[in-house]
Amino acid sequence: MKVLFYTREFPPYVYGGAGVHVEYLADELSKLMQVDVRCFGDQDQKNGNLTVKGFPYENPVFNDSNSQLKAVFQTLSTCVQMNAEDSGADIVHCHTWYAQFAGIIAKLCYGIPLVITTHSLEPLRPWKREQLGRGYDASSWVEKTAIEMADAIIAVSKETKDDVLKHFNVDESKVKVIYNGINLQQYNITSDTSTLDEYGIDKTKPFVLFVGRITRQKGIIHLVNAIKYIDPETQIVLCAGAPDTPDIAKEMEDSVKEVKKTRNNVIWIDKMLDKKEVIQLYSHADVFCCPSIYEPFGIINIEAMACETAVVASAVGGIKEVVVHGETGILVPLEQQTSAPFEPVNPDKFSQDLANGINKLIDDKDLRDKMAKNGRKRVEDYFDWIAIAKQVKDLYRSLI
Repeated sequence: MKVLFYTREFPPYVYGGAGVHVEYLADELSKLMQVDVRCFGDQDQKNGNLTVKGFPYENPVFNDSNSQLKAVFQTLSTCVQMNAEDSGADIVHCHTWYAQFAGIIAKLCYGIPLVITTHSLEPLRPWKREQLGRGYDASSWVEKTAIEMADAIIAVSKETKDDVLKHFNVDESKVKVIYNGINLQQYNITSDTSTLDEYGIDKTKPFVLFVGRITRQKGIIHLVNAIKYIDPETQIVLCAGAPDTPDIAKEMEDSVKEVKKTRNNVIWIDKMLDKKEVIQLYSHADVFCCPSIYEPFGIINIEAMACETAVVASAVGGIKEVVVHGETGILVPLEQQTSAPFEPVNPDKFSQDLANGINKLIDDKDLRDKMAKNGRKRVEDYFDWIAIAKQVKDLYRSLI
């Protein structure tokens, strides 16, 4: 059996959870079958059953395009290029809307059964209009078309399955819940502290950690607004880069600048670090905070849990299936607006609740340590890529 992956992200160009998912799933599946990855970039490699080929995203044809629509035009163009050569695959598997147009073409032109993994859903990300303008209508159309014509849809959580059935016209029998996973050998607690030293993190003081992109979805602004309620002796380490838009980048800069007026232990690492560096931060953080306002799964939480760090996270989406309240972390209730943009009804209360959860764990080492051990065990029990790859293989077989 041979599967063709279409994806925007693949190493070394990974900036989000979907890219992490694709990297590890492709590696594990390649132990079971041939895997052909076609992605955005300049990759060109073959390693056993795994072949990776990058396709150019930047195209001078679109140099004079509308700044918001340029990304959409380039995406659709790259998706066409990825189909220029027949892959001879038995299954085509797409990840995120950026690659779904390629899957649509492959199914229509080559007759290959189409599998879609729903890492997120456009109807639940209305802030994308800030980034794409009318291009958000195009990305939403691509996603809707791909999902509704797919032979199978993988939802990364039970709540994501419910969202798929609510927002798209699909048969429930086509939607299968398969969780994200993690490489348990790689994501493990480490004693190395070179990254902490490099960024001036005081190893004698506790710190709370955020890792993620600067986007509305990840809720980082709510964590920054929570800092004034967090114990003054607790360091705040924000490993946050790749802002969605110039506006949210400026909002982040202004918010951090304001909070730094009253405390000098806020450390903002404004770039995406490599795995080894992030694993160090996870391993030595006293608390990991995930303040997302929308999160189909939240792979960062299992990364932190695998490195034996207690979690404080918003009780939204798939996070509720990952973090067990009172056992592996603290889930913070989030009362959201019932229509777009789904922001908290009371943002300041949400920020205070995040701070309360963080302070509780910082003040209770025994509870923190217990949650850290429970978190590692939960990841070992439920989120191992080996078992997940077998579930995906079985799904493929059912379609051939």
